[in-house]
Amino acid sequence: MFSEFAGQEKVCQRLGVMVEAARQRGDVLDHILLSGPPGLGKTTLAYILANAMGGNIKSTSGPTVEKAGDLAGLLTTLERGDLLFIDEIHRLQPAIEEYLYPAMEDFKLDIIIDQGPNARSVRLNLPKFTLVGATTRAGMISSPLRSRFGMNCRLDYYTAEELQKILLRSAGLIGLHTDSAGALEIAARSRGTPRVANNLLRWVRDYAQVNADGVVSQEVADAALSMLEIDQDGFDEMDKRILEALIHRFEGGPVGLNSLAVAIGEEAGTIEDVNEPYLIMQGYLKRTPQGRVALAPAYRKLGVVEPQRDGRLF
Repeated sequence: MFSEFAGQEKVCQRLGVMVEAARQRGDVLDHILLSGPPGLGKTTLAYILANAMGGNIKSTSGPTVEKAGDLAGLLTTLERGDLLFIDEIHRLQPAIEEYLYPAMEDFKLDIIIDQGPNARSVRLNLPKFTLVGATTRAGMISSPLRSRFGMNCRLDYYTAEELQKILLRSAGLIGLHTDSAGALEIAARSRGTPRVANNLLRWVRDYAQVNADGVVSQEVADAALSMLEIDQDGFDEMDKRILEALIHRFEGGPVGLNSLAVAIGEEAGTIEDVNEPYLIMQGYLKRTPQGRVALAPAYRKLGVVEPQRDGRLF
């Protein structure tokens, strides 16, 4: 239930109100759109919603729904109150979205059978269901689709204390002995993301099993994460290479994404989707129309004196 979901308090409060109101009315939950960076718990929240409403859940993803028949197969197997979860919903094809609109609004599905002169439309009545969409690219969702969701919830990055609660619970589930200081050390280096935190926890478990009799303390966690070259700020090797290239090779910028990618030997898409969001959120660099620019914390991170700007506006 929502009480066991650590973090995202405002989102959980809103969803809790929606669930309680729907249950009191004996109605079905309205459609919900969950957005935010990957690894923050969108899929987990969808399963919590299904459990809270006492219905079944069917899961799919936008790229796998290629034909109208795929969508019809999913929708016609639902029962009243069931939840259909579509991950990466922004990657649905426009033609599939058109079939989805009447299903969301009127719980009807119009399917075209045959082709040419023999083509005919068949209307299928659907049970009242709830669509929960998840996306990491909210801006790529079309306006008609977005407007059909009754609630739009954005998930934000977690604090270290919230991640600490998640890690202590995860450690109990995998039978790992860890103290609060050890869990907090891992949480502080997890980039505000539960998925990253749990991945690091499994690595620390392996390290502790081999080197520390299976017990995780702050010192053990620090040693384990240092072996992965993850520092106190959660920076990995690629984050440091981005800042070093930006400051030492391009004099702090501005520099284009493609040039930066070539300089460090990484794909531009990987930098933009994986590394940059955290660096921007923490104030180490910014995107400008001219390119990427290093900010003061980036210079302090590398122990370099920030040069005096000549008054240019980036």
